[in-house]
Amino acid sequence: MPNSDLMAPLLSKIYQNQIALEAAIMELSNWVEKHGSAEVADNVREALAAIDRNEEFIQMTLALIDAPI
Repeated sequence: MPNSDLMAPLLSKIYQNQIALEAAIMELSNWVEKHGSAEVADNVREALAAIDRNEEFIQMTLALIDAPI
């Protein structure tokens, strides 16, 4: 398999890791909020919002990269 054929699967795996990290960090922010620091939890959720804002573009771009020529 040529190196160029690895780009789409690599980017897809990186994206999957990003989504998994988002979910894990969200769980931690929920725990932090439950145990008394709503301000910190809100700050974390605000930072994670960037992932949500970029998700559609990333998915669309990955689909284009992975599309057959």
